[in-house]
Amino acid sequence: MKPNDLVVQRPEGLYCPPGDFYIDPWRPVARAVITHAHADHARYGHGHYLASSDAQGVLRVRLGSIDLQTLPYGERISHNGVTLSLHPAGHVLGSAQVRLEHGGQVWVASGDYKVAPDPTCAAFEPVKCDVFITESTFGMPIYRWIPDEELFTGINDWWSRNAAAGRASVLACYSFGKAQRVLAGVDASIGPIIVHGAVEPLNAAYREAGVALPPTRLVTDVADRSELRRALVVCPPSAVASTWLRRFGEASTAFASGWMQLRGARRRGGYDRGFVLSDHADWPGLMGAIGATGAQRVIVTHGSIAAMVRYLREQGLEAESFDTEYGSDDLEAAVEKGGSAELPAEPPQESAP
Repeated sequence: MKPNDLVVQRPEGLYCPPGDFYIDPWRPVARAVITHAHADHARYGHGHYLASSDAQGVLRVRLGSIDLQTLPYGERISHNGVTLSLHPAGHVLGSAQVRLEHGGQVWVASGDYKVAPDPTCAAFEPVKCDVFITESTFGMPIYRWIPDEELFTGINDWWSRNAAAGRASVLACYSFGKAQRVLAGVDASIGPIIVHGAVEPLNAAYREAGVALPPTRLVTDVADRSELRRALVVCPPSAVASTWLRRFGEASTAFASGWMQLRGARRRGGYDRGFVLSDHADWPGLMGAIGATGAQRVIVTHGSIAAMVRYLREQGLEAESFDTEYGSDDLEAAVEKGGSAELPAEPPQESAP
């Protein structure tokens, strides 16, 4: 790190010294700027939260009563002399990149992002900066996503075949973001859509934000059990291994994730099918996003850090890394089982620059 850096590492998380606030901190702090509502980035226990206006509904679903200030995309505010604005990250509903300007420098912290089109959230917006903090979840050249049209043709064909055979189509994916993208992309005329109880409150938040989703029901709302044999069932991965699944009788199971690009991932999970669907950028998306910022210095976080740092240095960029606690599927899984991504119980303390 260098003197006067706008973002540095601290035990609590990524810290802006001149502004005296944190970005997606993993320990309790007085002031937290939140890029999005996934559990590894948005945790309960901070004194004050700032997030995009689009994130309000999903943050309330996940964190309940918090001191939340929201900011429309692109609107600038000043705090302790730091000009701050939030810009679409294209990851999930309300996801934002954090732009910081101070002392002649512009930094952007991306959080998680996706550059592919997605009808359930605002499209990724490249933001010019001097320093770009980027994720690297799928930061290897092997990760290249197929177009959504091809992807959802595959999902719809699988669902149609199962419905014709009288068996439910159980599609496992994370309840926040991935599930809503699945719902927005499938052909709802094939049959009824049943969702797990962890999914429906987030669906409601998406609908309240103006995102169009097809009608969905809980299994307890289905009076005619024969409907279940034609249904698409969207649920978190934990539900596939639970007794909840028995309600549907004969079923074909599938998992939607970017990790399905890896040979053997579906087999290890015990799923009948795997669909390569991610809410993160693939390798071309990461490289295109980094290039579009014009940044000459890039700081890489969670994912394939070493590979990306090495590649970016080979391209002539000044590349380094931050060690973060982002990218934890365990936290997201805990939330989907009814737990929470809670921080330690001690009250947040004011941080000195």
